[in-house]
Amino acid sequence: MDLRRRPRRLRASETIRKMVRENHLRIDDLIYPMFVMPGEKKRVEISAMPGVYNFSLDEFVKALDEVVKLGIPAILLFGIPESKDSVGSGAYAEHGIVQEAVRIAKKYYPDLYVITDVCLCEYTDHGHCGLIEQGQILNDPTLDLLAQTALSHARAGADMVAPSDMMDGRVAAIRDLLDKEGYAHIPIMAYSAKFASGFYGPFREAAGSAPQFGDRRTYQMDPPNGNEAMLETSLDVEEGADLIIVKPALAYGDIIYRTKERFGLPIAAYNVSGEYSMVKAAAANGWIDEKRIVMEALVSMKRAGADLLITYHALDVARWLNEEGRLC
Repeated sequence: MDLRRRPRRLRASETIRKMVRENHLRIDDLIYPMFVMPGEKKRVEISAMPGVYNFSLDEFVKALDEVVKLGIPAILLFGIPESKDSVGSGAYAEHGIVQEAVRIAKKYYPDLYVITDVCLCEYTDHGHCGLIEQGQILNDPTLDLLAQTALSHARAGADMVAPSDMMDGRVAAIRDLLDKEGYAHIPIMAYSAKFASGFYGPFREAAGSAPQFGDRRTYQMDPPNGNEAMLETSLDVEEGADLIIVKPALAYGDIIYRTKERFGLPIAAYNVSGEYSMVKAAAANGWIDEKRIVMEALVSMKRAGADLLITYHALDVARWLNEEGRLC
C-alpha cells in the first residue's frame, strides 16, 4: 500500500470535512407537503405521521407562518374535499379546497411558492386517480379532468402544478390547456417516475385516498423497472414537463441518478410518507438518532442527483439548518 496517499487527512476535523464536502443540504432545496381540509379550527394530526397535520384553512394560514419564518421556499398542496363523487368534481371546482388554500396562501404570503398536486384520487368516491368504467381505470377521458384541475389551480394563483396521476398523456393535456388559457408561464413538475410502492401507506390516511377496490398497479410503475422509468420520463419531457419527480426516494436513488444524467432537468426527490413514518417510529423507540438519519437520507438524494427535496421532515430540517447556519 502506498501510504503517501491518505484520504483520512481530509477527514481529520469537522472543519476540513465541511471544506471538502461534495454535497450539501440547503433550506432552499426543501418543498413541504401540506394537507388542507374543510371546517374551522381544525388541526388534525395524522396518526401514522407524527408532526404532520390536516389543516382547516384558518389553521393552514397559521401553519404557513412557521413555514415562511423558517425560510422554506415552497409548499406542495393536497386537499381533502367536503364530499366525493365518481368523477372527482371537487378537484376542479372553482372554490374547491385546494383552490381556496392557494388563494389564501398567495394573499398572505405572496412570495411563498405554491405548488399544487394534480390528481383525482382524493376527490373520487372510489379512490382511483382516473374515471372508472366496469372496473377499469379510463385513461383518455380522465385527461380533460386533470387539465381542468390544473387550470383551476393556475386561475387561483398556483405558481406550479404537479400531476401525480400517472395517466398517459396528461402532461401534454395540461400543457395544451394552460397555454390556450393564458397560463403558458406556469411550469409543470411531473411525477414521471412514480412507482406502485408500499411506502405510500401513511399518505393514504392523510389524504383519505385509499382505493376502494384493486390497487394502482395498472397505472403506477412496477418497482423492478428502471428502463420503464426512463421511458415515462422521456414522454413527459417531450410533452412539456419542466421538472421531474422521482417517487419514492430512498429505495430509488438509482432512478434519481439515471434521470438526472439522462435528462438534465431539475429533479425533485419525493421523500414519501412511509419513509418519514419509519424514521419517526424508530426515533420514538430510541433506536436511531433522528436528526442524523434524516440528514443522511436527504443528502443521499442530493448525492444521487436530486435538486429539490419534497419531504415531511422539512420543518425539522429547516430548524436544524438554521441552527447550523443554513447549510449542512
